[in-house]
Amino acid sequence: MSSLKSLFKHTFVYGLATVLPRVLTALLTRLYTGYLPDKEAFGEVTIVFSYVMILNVLLTYGMETAFFRFFNDDKYSAKTLSTSLIALLVSTVAFTIIAFLGIDTLSQISDVPATYWRWVILIIAFDTLTVIPFAYMRAQKKSGTYAFIKLLNVVISTGLSVILLVWLPGLDGVSSWLPSDKIELVFIALCLPSVLTFLIVIKPYFVKWSFDVNLWKKMVTYGTPVLLAGLAFTINESFDKILLEKILPEDIAKGEVAIYGACYKLSIGMTLFATAFRIGIEPFFFSEAKNENAQVMYAQITKAFVVLGSIALFAYVVLVDVVKVILLDGEEYWEGMYIVPLILVAYLFFGIYQTLSVWYKVTDKTRYGAYISVGGAILTIVLNVTLIPRIGYLASAIATCSAYGLMMVVSYLMGRKHLAVPYDVKNILLYLVMSITFSCVFFYGFRDYFGVGSLPLYLVGVGMIVVLIGFISFREKELLLRLLKRK
Repeated sequence: MSSLKSLFKHTFVYGLATVLPRVLTALLTRLYTGYLPDKEAFGEVTIVFSYVMILNVLLTYGMETAFFRFFNDDKYSAKTLSTSLIALLVSTVAFTIIAFLGIDTLSQISDVPATYWRWVILIIAFDTLTVIPFAYMRAQKKSGTYAFIKLLNVVISTGLSVILLVWLPGLDGVSSWLPSDKIELVFIALCLPSVLTFLIVIKPYFVKWSFDVNLWKKMVTYGTPVLLAGLAFTINESFDKILLEKILPEDIAKGEVAIYGACYKLSIGMTLFATAFRIGIEPFFFSEAKNENAQVMYAQITKAFVVLGSIALFAYVVLVDVVKVILLDGEEYWEGMYIVPLILVAYLFFGIYQTLSVWYKVTDKTRYGAYISVGGAILTIVLNVTLIPRIGYLASAIATCSAYGLMMVVSYLMGRKHLAVPYDVKNILLYLVMSITFSCVFFYGFRDYFGVGSLPLYLVGVGMIVVLIGFISFREKELLLRLLKRK
């Protein structure tokens, strides 16, 4: 249990490293919705970010997870850092050169202006070059350093965004040298911190360089399915915005993408919860794989995630109307609020999927992870293409929730055949059903009946939270006490 408690300690720090920066990033959503010219401009930014996510996955091509796999192997540990650094450095430089040479073609294919792409290419390149240094920190359990640098990056980018969008345009004489396009200013504000972050974490690049070709081949072989899984996840995460733009009528497309993207941002609570858990858990999976009690520990991790996630889901649903006032500057974005519970449930499913994914990661069967993720991506595309013409961005929310739900279930069913993890399925399902039912009844029932933001609504919400916490705590008292008290 000490290892499990250590995991949650580091996950908490990683959570802060994830939560605080993303809270600031979420506040950028309010800045963008308030200071960009219109909804269409915010929709344009949302679409570009979708392309950024896809390219980030392609450029790392599974090397981060491969790094953890071989860094924890005594046979390869000494050469893993330098080999992975050199591999990503070469591929990133090649991408940057090719992308700038073909920037006009890239602009035509994506329908995104080249002036935006020149900054986006640099953002992607420098972010990719920091992937292994950050992974090295996580492998060494330097969660504090990791948290500080991640937070610093977002503080600077947030500050620059405020300066470039709000402060400088109001100064006399500044407009003559400042780009007039506010969307371009958004990407400039994000590019400079990416460069600075790379310079801060550059130290590992000065280790004794040693490139092991055989190790690199093994890492690529291991990482390729992870790449496919990551690409499929990115399709689930961001491709819906691109499809919305392509499928919906041109005169409303970017406005609808803006509403969907803004309301999607309101899922930040569950997004952060799932992401922080993933960041903390991945190196832990490999470091504990040889432990004789590893399978029992994996089962406890999954159950603990569901216990905490079920409570977090409903609590966030109760508070989401408060969050919307904080994050979205403009009531025109609120019309898409009805999709938020679907996205929140989707991220709970995704977090569970991440804990279940241990079976194919520690057994070197990452190809199965690719199969599962590709299946989810196919479902995402099919549902979006089929339903968007009929129900608009609701189709994208349904597709996201369905895809992550499918991935969660399939991973569990396949994992039973490859790794004997004693999951407490009965209670896990009970807590999930209870939390999701409470969330739907509150949001689609009581919220309409009592009125958004009314005192009776929140009294009902608090009462339901107490019931949920009390019920789960009574049944899982032993697990919670172990996590809280044992050293």
